[in-house]
Amino acid sequence: MESEEEAGQEYLFKIVLIGDSAVGKSNLLSRFARNEFDTNTKATIGVEFQTQAVEIEGKEVKAQIWDTAGQERFRAVTSAYYRGAVGALVVYDISRKATFESVKRWLEELTKHERVSIYLNGDFEFYHLRYHIGRRKARLRMDAHCDTTMARMLVGNKCDLENIREVSVEEGKSLAEAEGLFFMETSALEATNVQTAFEIVIREIYTNISRKVLNSDSYKAELSVNRVNLVNGTGSSKLGQLNFSCCAK
Repeated sequence: MESEEEAGQEYLFKIVLIGDSAVGKSNLLSRFARNEFDTNTKATIGVEFQTQAVEIEGKEVKAQIWDTAGQERFRAVTSAYYRGAVGALVVYDISRKATFESVKRWLEELTKHERVSIYLNGDFEFYHLRYHIGRRKARLRMDAHCDTTMARMLVGNKCDLENIREVSVEEGKSLAEAEGLFFMETSALEATNVQTAFEIVIREIYTNISRKVLNSDSYKAELSVNRVNLVNGTGSSKLGQLNFSCCAK
């Protein structure tokens, strides 16, 4: 029988939205978090984020999703924005080719600033390079390369604008495959694939972190002492076993 502490265990993952200005990042976030769409959306000013909960394997996983606060217009997104992120949605507008051509620059920016930080119950932090276990805090330092922990998805937004499309589905798929990203086309206006896109990233983060911890007996033993139970069994989620590299419209 689970103790009260185990039953109330909470996971918080930071996810960032990046991409050129006016590709629809803020509306993707508002559609996912509040099921809202604002046709008069202005450029985001100031730091903006929403927290949304998803249940995975009977556990509540919270995603803190950050919007770029309009800084991308001046190519001034700071390292503080990326700090602690374990997931990213790289967004372009299918009706504006230039926003698609900027994707590689955003991926380079993401890789440059990438750091891994996950909070469990506010007491457990995961960074990079090495780990130590304290009485109330576990810290795991991990390699910062994108392919180790960062869950990334390429998002072709505004797929409702098919009549003025400038970026084909095949172009999006090809870039995603070349960069090792999930890929999906979305429409914040019509709520097409928005929920699915965010949930894929959240579940991939959960699976990545669970696998890293459970593949090490020392991590399992030491985290068990601190009453941390990431997952049962292999740590793979049902959703993680499916193929999401293609567009769903």
